[in-house]
Amino acid sequence: MALESVCNFQAPNPRIGLLRPGGKGDVDESDVLNNLWSLDKFSIPAVTDPAEFLKPFTTGEGNVKIEFDHGTTTLAFKFQHGVIVAVDSRATAGSYIASQTVKKVIEINPYLLGTMAGGAADCSFWERVLAEQCR
Repeated sequence: MALESVCNFQAPNPRIGLLRPGGKGDVDESDVLNNLWSLDKFSIPAVTDPAEFLKPFTTGEGNVKIEFDHGTTTLAFKFQHGVIVAVDSRATAGSYIASQTVKKVIEINPYLLGTMAGGAADCSFWERVLAEQCR
């Protein structure tokens, strides 16, 4: 992928185990990693109830405690006639909604769009870096 090579991203080592409660699970790591690098596949949870499966991680019952944060989801879909990019327009700080009209899709050049999620200053900086790399 182009962005992957610009950022010098290295694929994770497939021998490193995925987090599982108690170190066990029914997930085939090679399938998960193959889905991550395939552009035409969605990786879906390999368990029937993902919330229940993750509960030991959030309650500290397992050997790892994770506090999941919630944030913006940005989506882009390539289809026969072009691309659809979808984002929300709210900026939040915790439960406070700071704005409902934030522009989260940014044109980097006539052929490339970026989406913002997270700190606006960080997003603006990295989108300028990406625009410079594209020139």
